[in-house]
Amino acid sequence: MPTRAIVFAYHDVGVRCLRVLLDAGVEVPLVVTHADAAGENIWFGSVAELAKLHGLRCVSPADPHVPELLAEARVAEPDFLFSFYYRHMLKAPWLQLPRRGAFNMHGSLLPQYRGRAPVNWAIIEGATRTGATLHRMNERPDNGAIVDQCAVPILIDDTAHEVFGKVVVAAEIVLARSLPRLLAGTAEETPQDLSQGRYFGGRKPEDGLIPAAASARQIHNLVRALAPPYPGAFCRINGKRIRIDRTRLVGRPLHAPGTGLRCLSEAGRLWLLAADGSALEVLAVHGDAGVPDLAGFEEFLGGRCVPLDT
Repeated sequence: MPTRAIVFAYHDVGVRCLRVLLDAGVEVPLVVTHADAAGENIWFGSVAELAKLHGLRCVSPADPHVPELLAEARVAEPDFLFSFYYRHMLKAPWLQLPRRGAFNMHGSLLPQYRGRAPVNWAIIEGATRTGATLHRMNERPDNGAIVDQCAVPILIDDTAHEVFGKVVVAAEIVLARSLPRLLAGTAEETPQDLSQGRYFGGRKPEDGLIPAAASARQIHNLVRALAPPYPGAFCRINGKRIRIDRTRLVGRPLHAPGTGLRCLSEAGRLWLLAADGSALEVLAVHGDAGVPDLAGFEEFLGGRCVPLDT
């Protein structure tokens, strides 16, 4: 009989990893995904559409722990449960249900960047690499033993969207090369040394406010971690919200009047000057009504250099 797996999946990682299972001949009696949230920028692939294409039963409950769904899953008698970027924590009744274990694909090199938004946090923290990790699930988030992982580089100007694209490929590689060993029962698992990383929480759009004391590199990291399609890093000038979408680090200090975090505009170019004297050029920006393009910032600022609202 074919191996059977129940799959919890969402986002691009969910799409690609579900395709890996199907390509390997794994029978998937049930797919659990999320209904797209109203108002969310849906820029990624649809697990529900992929399931429909392959004739798979697919549900999107607000709470995956309802008794009816668990009862249906027990009848399916799955060998495995896989979670691929599913957004809810799965509790013991799900984790204990599959005969051969439950496994999760996480978007970092565990034990680093456990928890929410791992790609965004890695960039904010200035990491130079991240990746994807397949690990056994338990009731603590991103805590179980590692089956396999694959690293990808984070370049100095990479945005989170660009890095996430690399992580999707890494996740596909990890699952494709680990799945034969899981099916054969020969996969080795390595316990995590949790002292080598830490847990990170979720992020909200308001967390994109550029801190007044941040250095140019810290601002650059925040900007690229939150660049479109994410909500964006932002500042305020004279009460107007300005989203900074792309920046470039400047190798030399720029001399301008004032102290603290401030904007400098001249000859159609815009810079952010950090409180420590470091600087970066703003390459793309948009904001509230009345906020101009880069060429109009000198007039908008009403002067060559002005402090940002704090």
